[in-house]
Amino acid sequence: MKIGFVIAMAQVEPSPDAPANLEKARAIADKAAAREADLLVFPEMFMGLPAPERPPARIAAEHGGAFAEGLAAVARQSGIAVAAGCWEEGPRTGRAYNVARIFSREGKEVAAYRKIHLFDALSVRESDTMTPGNLLPPVVELAGVRVGVAICYDLRFPELFRYLALQGAQVIVVPSAWYQGPVKEVHWTTLLQARAIENTLYVAGCNLVGPAFCGRSTLFDPFGVPVAGAGEEPALVFGRVSAARVA
Repeated sequence: MKIGFVIAMAQVEPSPDAPANLEKARAIADKAAAREADLLVFPEMFMGLPAPERPPARIAAEHGGAFAEGLAAVARQSGIAVAAGCWEEGPRTGRAYNVARIFSREGKEVAAYRKIHLFDALSVRESDTMTPGNLLPPVVELAGVRVGVAICYDLRFPELFRYLALQGAQVIVVPSAWYQGPVKEVHWTTLLQARAIENTLYVAGCNLVGPAFCGRSTLFDPFGVPVAGAGEEPALVFGRVSAARVA
């Protein structure tokens, strides 16, 4: 008998090809379902890694609706909830919203959080191609567990996580495209752990791997103990969440 709420984190290499990424999601969801996962998390930008010749707004315009419908079908067919980083057309030409979508196991979209904090640092300027959201992230109930969501750079803003804790979140998932770099990997795991400890809840950071990204997807429990984690290669990581431990 399965005990607890099982999170699967798909640590994948980024690709600019949205249809190919959707096929990857289907294959990974089958593996997650076989392990009785309740929630499968994909990283930020999973819909398609942008490039100068292929900015987020173009990916959103060409594939946004079909990709969301495809993720809904993946959730419905696998029977597990799915969270993933997507692009959505924004109100300004040439800019898109960076969105974390969550679909229930029935395939219904239950959350669509637009990233508030855009990463304008270390020679990266997300605000050149993205529009920030202006609504706080939601907390939704999945298989009896209250799940909050944040995206990547949000991790450096503890007030957002405190808000989610006060809304009753028992676990916060953080789809990310966290870069490699001097001490960046340390910042990534330290901040995930800190947000778990200071809010007494689980935090699941699901990151990209590849030439630019550091991987190390990790699930921390309310005491900051690592429950499950990955290194710097593609991986499907499983961790168990206990509502009783949060309580």
